[in-house]
Amino acid sequence: MRKTILYLLVLAVLGVGVWYVLFRNSDNNIFGASEAGFTIPDTGSIGKIYMARTDGTGVTIEREGNGWKVNKQYDVLKSSLKSLMSAMAKQVADYPVPESEHNMVIKSIAGNGVKVEVYNREGKKMRVYYVGDEVHNFMGTYMLMEGAKRPYVVNIPGFDGYLTPRYTTNIKDWQDRNVFDFSADQIRSVTIKYDESPLNNFVISQDDKGKVSVKLDSNLTNLKELNEERATKYLTFFQNVNCVGYVNGAIGMDSIIRSVPRRCTVDVLAKDGTLKHIDVYWHILDRRSKNTLTPMKNYRNEFDSDRFYAIMNNGKDTAVIQRFIFDKIFRNGYEFYEKNLEPQPEEHLEGEIQKKIQMK
Repeated sequence: MRKTILYLLVLAVLGVGVWYVLFRNSDNNIFGASEAGFTIPDTGSIGKIYMARTDGTGVTIEREGNGWKVNKQYDVLKSSLKSLMSAMAKQVADYPVPESEHNMVIKSIAGNGVKVEVYNREGKKMRVYYVGDEVHNFMGTYMLMEGAKRPYVVNIPGFDGYLTPRYTTNIKDWQDRNVFDFSADQIRSVTIKYDESPLNNFVISQDDKGKVSVKLDSNLTNLKELNEERATKYLTFFQNVNCVGYVNGAIGMDSIIRSVPRRCTVDVLAKDGTLKHIDVYWHILDRRSKNTLTPMKNYRNEFDSDRFYAIMNNGKDTAVIQRFIFDKIFRNGYEFYEKNLEPQPEEHLEGEIQKKIQMK
């Protein structure tokens, strides 16, 4: 009986010892924080993240005011930041890389991995680790803590896939895709000028009391009463307006822009003096263009029917925007003098306006 009790006590002591060795260094990390402490449960304490590859590409994502900036230039794309933070909070080491694969994985990380440095809000370094490629079955990611003896296969429990794409160092993946983000009460004026149809140009202005006015081409002075409801509604169209993505640095993009006509310019002036300007160009036809096979009526079918190029941020960025999103902005001045609230078909509007001009 005494021997049995002694054996049980020895086993209990051994069990406590094993638990201490395995769990003493991290929360829910059986391998110890120094070797596999990839989890950062409190992502709210993070102030800066630096990620770089050996090819020289790198990004710094840093808190600034109430938001985040990438490379101190652009607002951060919220979905990309959320995805990365989620990975950092949930990623855990599944198992160490087998000895037979150790050298191969180390070589791969050294040549193609991403170095990740995480700092808290006070600028103190929290973590440094390296992110490699996916494992052979795409169910995990090779990672190595700085100073650790061996790499690990890391994943998010319950997640099927790998985490490498979340650690992208391509600034295009981090740059916010916002083109306009003004609430109606923030706007002082909107100016739209059409290169090919200046008759449709307009300036819509709003005073401090919210009263709107619309200035049209001088040929349209015979138009009667302003539809204030429509003009006021129009100013609500400039909040959270985004592009599809950026094509900065794309091969031949400068030549493409020079080869296509500009459709229009859009200027939004806020009451605080902020001015947002974009130049909109027609988009060349490509294999994604729907009207390549099915031409659209009353549309320039030598160009894409759904997309445009937009040059913005003082010419630094070239983006692709969708007609579906921007059509509500690309209105014509005379539409603000129609009685009905909803715009009429463009073909009808053009006919009506020509009649009014001829009557002058």
